[in-house]
Amino acid sequence: MESASAMRPWEFEAEDVCYEYERVAALQGLSLKVRAGERIALLGANGSGKSTLLRLMDALHFASKGRLRFRGENLTEAAMEDDGFALGFRRRVGMVFQNPDIQLFNPTVFDEVAFGPLQLGWERAEILERVHATLEWIGAEHLKDRAPYRLSGGEKKRVAIASVIVLDPDVLLLDEPTAALDPRSQSQVIELLESWNNGEKTIITATHQLEILGEISGRAVVLEHGKVVADAAPAEVLANSELLESANLIHSHRHLHGGVQHKHPSPYLRHEHHKH
Repeated sequence: MESASAMRPWEFEAEDVCYEYERVAALQGLSLKVRAGERIALLGANGSGKSTLLRLMDALHFASKGRLRFRGENLTEAAMEDDGFALGFRRRVGMVFQNPDIQLFNPTVFDEVAFGPLQLGWERAEILERVHATLEWIGAEHLKDRAPYRLSGGEKKRVAIASVIVLDPDVLLLDEPTAALDPRSQSQVIELLESWNNGEKTIITATHQLEILGEISGRAVVLEHGKVVADAAPAEVLANSELLESANLIHSHRHLHGGVQHKHPSPYLRHEHHKH
């Protein structure tokens, strides 16, 4: 799947992108290319720039320096003021925020999932059909008349994903999709994303949860201080304890075995103790 995607065109191209929040640098000369159909995990500690990068890819913010292109077109404020370009972009690119409470604002779950299609001017019959199909697919048909604020954390996250997936975008941007969820809800969210992808969609996921890396991605990009410091296969990144520790994704602990100090930097890496 990953080799096949190498033959596909570029979805995003970021070249020396910079962005600041109130004069504090969030991205500092970041460069990254994403091919159509790739599943990429953006790894980094809080403040590394991964959420900011997603927001630029969703055209919620724009680069202060450098250039970010989507399918060869520059993502700028001027471009998004063009109704034709903006409508096509919003149809093709969807984002699920870390906190579903800021994304869910309609009176019912049904209204929430129907909101995007309504904004894009879909026909009523198509909206009804697609919303019902999407709710059934995520196992939430029974929640359609429920107010979003009455849902559990896992249910809210699934509805937030459904409100984006209902549009069948080509690109899905996810900011910490499994954060603060119990193990069962985490598995449900990951299974939803895997079943939706079918190897054709581009999925870019920001996370710091190393245990799900292999399930959500075929490529891992590590960010530190607003720059890309590593870009490799998930297994290769997980095996690099110095990289993970430098990026503040793991913390090492030290203890003694037989009078000799041992350093174990990651719960995701195997280590053995040999008796002498």
